Amino acid sequence: MDEAAGFGEFDGARYLNLESFRRNGQGVRTPVWFAAGVDGGPVLYVYTIADSGKAKRIRRSGAVRIAVCDARGNVTGRWIDARAAIVVGEAAARGMRLINRKYRPWKQVLDLTVMLFVRHRRVVLAIRPAAWV
Repeated sequence: MDEAAGFGEFDGARYLNLESFRRNGQGVRTPVWFAAGVDGGPVLYVYTIADSGKAKRIRRSGAVRIAVCDARGNVTGRWIDARAAIVVGEAAARGMRLINRKYRPWKQVLDLTVMLFVRHRRVVLAIRPAAWV
């Protein structure tokens, strides 16, 4: 992806800081794994537990901000306004394939532990630049 596509600064990055917003407007920042793709325009895929706070906030309002960060969430890039939505079907499967490929073998180890010990349903988020929505 190039800068003109809206997410060029995420090329080569391992983590993004996803800021979603509470009803009172307060931002909540979370460092997450992501994978880049194209689906009618640039898109970043993230996965999370279906009943997580970020999933609930995104269901209510898809307005988010994202920035490149390190594993601890320390922002190392500029903030970008974006829109996030929970996707299903082929879009969700595509997003998980991209994430699985990018974070191999760590994602597969995590999936194994989830299958053995935890039974939380996961959802995939598609994040697009606000200007493209």
